[in-house]
Amino acid sequence: MNLFKTLVILACTTLITSCNGQEAIKTKTIEAQIFSDKIKQTPNAQIIDVRTPQEFSSYHLDNAINIDWLGTSFEKEVAKLDPKKPVFIYCKAGGRSQSAHEKLNELGFTTVYEMKGGILKWEAAGLAKTSNKAIGMTRDEYNKITNSDKKVLLNFYAEWCAPCKKMEPYIKTMQTELANNVTIIRLDADKNKTLMSELKISELPTLLLYEGTKIKWQQSGYITEVDLKKQIQ
Repeated sequence: MNLFKTLVILACTTLITSCNGQEAIKTKTIEAQIFSDKIKQTPNAQIIDVRTPQEFSSYHLDNAINIDWLGTSFEKEVAKLDPKKPVFIYCKAGGRSQSAHEKLNELGFTTVYEMKGGILKWEAAGLAKTSNKAIGMTRDEYNKITNSDKKVLLNFYAEWCAPCKKMEPYIKTMQTELANNVTIIRLDADKNKTLMSELKISELPTLLLYEGTKIKWQQSGYITEVDLKKQIQ
């Protein structure tokens, strides 16, 4: 019995020593407002925008650097950062930043904060810089489209959005097949930022079904062709 106790104590001592010798990894996915607050509380914060250069040039967080997750030099570029200091990462909607988040963990970054929902949630929270310039379709133009005798389905999408790409073929087919009863219009979210903000759309894809200028149904996220037809027919 004494020998057993001795072995247990030795095993526990080894485990504790091993754990203490490693630096704890802290990774969190946090809401946009908390993300903003933590950046303000962190001197010389390391902020990574993992979107494409084109997306980055259109709008990005102050002091952020662009390291494209879909590019060929992500690991090379993040190696220039200090892995022992907090890193803040974001993308457009959260998909790419989640993958980048996991990679940073693998590379030994000890404190990583990922913004949940990306720039879409940042803008929806009112954290983006305001601009008087309308980007894309105006609200008046939008209202004219929805003011129709037929049902009107608006599909907000983006080229980088995986669920949007999956839905694109059958939505385009439905534009023709159901044209007599429903007007289906696809709007690129990146080219219609003013509408995205005014309609408070923070997820993609988003579908809005109008009848007589009123929203009768809406959906954010992927939906099958069968289920979509049930909603609009």
